[in-house]
Amino acid sequence: MLTGCLDKMRSELNTQVDYYLPLGEDELPLNDLIGQSLNLNFSGRIFCQHCGNVTKKSFSQGYCFPCMKKLARCDMCIMKPETCHYHLGTCREPEWGERNCFVPHYVYLSNTSGLKVGITRHSQIPTRWIDQGATQAVIMFKVNTRQQSGFVETAFKSLIADKTNWRALLKGNPEPVDLKAEAQTLQQTLTESIQKLISQFGQDEIEVVDESVVEINYPVNVFPSKIVSHNFDKNPQVAGILQGIKGQYLLFDTGVINIRKFTSYEVTAEY
Repeated sequence: MLTGCLDKMRSELNTQVDYYLPLGEDELPLNDLIGQSLNLNFSGRIFCQHCGNVTKKSFSQGYCFPCMKKLARCDMCIMKPETCHYHLGTCREPEWGERNCFVPHYVYLSNTSGLKVGITRHSQIPTRWIDQGATQAVIMFKVNTRQQSGFVETAFKSLIADKTNWRALLKGNPEPVDLKAEAQTLQQTLTESIQKLISQFGQDEIEVVDESVVEINYPVNVFPSKIVSHNFDKNPQVAGILQGIKGQYLLFDTGVINIRKFTSYEVTAEY
């Protein structure tokens, strides 16, 4: 039995993804529990992951309301990087922005519930792909800032989704595709749009990357035939046989739960 505040599951890419559930300062290895009973009990307390104060409601996945309003990591530009306003002098935390947004980012193509374009920091590969439940992923562009990655991603949105259908994601794995060929076709179609961005920012700021496709396998014994969601805000106990893990979801025989959604919830795990 372990008790602590939840954080998003930590993962390691091996033949299958290895998952670990953070509970405070402890971690619960999950792969060995697949096929066994697992109970997660929410105490009713939520602690802001930044200031540590108790909050009645979690905002932006684990923050109290005051921290959500003041932290740059909770600003809308994190979801829409092309709206970055650092250059206007209005960044909530300029130093944080310099450390996290003015570093290399990648624009990638993944196969999740279908083809999807996305962005991530250089340090979050392959974690970002695993968190989203991608079974295949390939880098298309390397850029020097987060805002630039947002502009490149926006160019792709006219051709391809940038969101995952989470219900389809949890019903099974998509058919494998020639992801390299798909990426090249998209890049060729958007040559004019990408060249405009390169002209705007500079040849050294946005570059095409030729990388191999990464294949990702998840530890799932059984995919649910019907998606039923567990929610700690409605029922403090999640219990059942753990049948698999994909993305940030635990798949029980009684339903699924998005662990990341309940970051900072104090939970006891019994297994």
